[in-house]
Amino acid sequence: MATYKEIKGTQIEVVATDPTYPVEGQIWFNTTSNVLKGSVLTTAAAWSTGGNLNTARRQMAGAGTSSSSALGFGGYLAPGASSAPSALCESYDGTSWTEVGDLNTARRGLMGSGSQTSALAYGGNAPPTSAKTNSWNGSSWTEVADLGTARQQGGSAGVSNTSALASGGFTPPSTYQTVVEQWNGTSWTEIQDISLGRYGVQGFGTVTSALICGGQAGGSNYYKKTESWNGASWTEVADIAFERSFGGSAGSDNTSGLIFGGYDDSPTDLRTVKVELWNGSSWTEQADLSPPSGFLAMAGAGTATSAIAFGGEGPSNEMRSATEEWLGAGAAQTRTFTAS
Repeated sequence: MATYKEIKGTQIEVVATDPTYPVEGQIWFNTTSNVLKGSVLTTAAAWSTGGNLNTARRQMAGAGTSSSSALGFGGYLAPGASSAPSALCESYDGTSWTEVGDLNTARRGLMGSGSQTSALAYGGNAPPTSAKTNSWNGSSWTEVADLGTARQQGGSAGVSNTSALASGGFTPPSTYQTVVEQWNGTSWTEIQDISLGRYGVQGFGTVTSALICGGQAGGSNYYKKTESWNGASWTEVADIAFERSFGGSAGSDNTSGLIFGGYDDSPTDLRTVKVELWNGSSWTEQADLSPPSGFLAMAGAGTATSAIAFGGEGPSNEMRSATEEWLGAGAAQTRTFTAS
């Protein structure tokens, strides 16, 4: 029988920690756990159960790069508009959430973007509606320059605490914003507006390649509209299949992303389990969340193939601490080999 080296041309790697970015077919022996592992590609997309937040809440914001590297901050601690907003921040490692440094200003309905070690929190309701911006360096938050337009529940995009977009949102008592602002690490600059004023929108991407979709204006005006940003202008592209607002989202740019959960305009099921995948030209329905969840962490964390849904409000208005991890078709997945 041929050996692994004869087949692959190399020995099996011996490492103390698993590779950060394994490729399909890669095999290694982990000396810390004393097990043989390998990387395969998933064939079917699915959600799985992750670790619970330490503090259940809704209307949080999120940042992160994958289902195993995320940050969740702010939100409401209990149902009802009279509930006090939170400054709590938690970090996720793929297994459990750990409480880290609080936001400088407690608020809910805020926007967030970036990574687990370099994130930005902006806008929200303290109350009143806020223009505050907080920058995260991996260990603590620092208050930096305010948004030009105070708002809550807008769309967001960005990869670090030096690069972000804030799109749309709501400014009481009745303004549904079309304003878009870009953050350069020092200040916000207003750029081209989106075409439709709305809040509760899902957004993802970078400052040069972003997407926003869904949202609402008023109590029952839900939208399917999707707009794509190329760094210079917004273009209307294919609508999402289901009208919704206040769902979660994840995505790397305007050609690849995921939206999940939220509220739709159905008279019988206001919270939705629906998940849709964006490929740059159209939306495709994916495996559902469970259970129906609204007010999920805005912006969420991750990519179209590795993301998480966390927090929010469940079917009976309960605050949720649950986390669901998304593994998309074609994503790399580590498997442990056993004797059987």
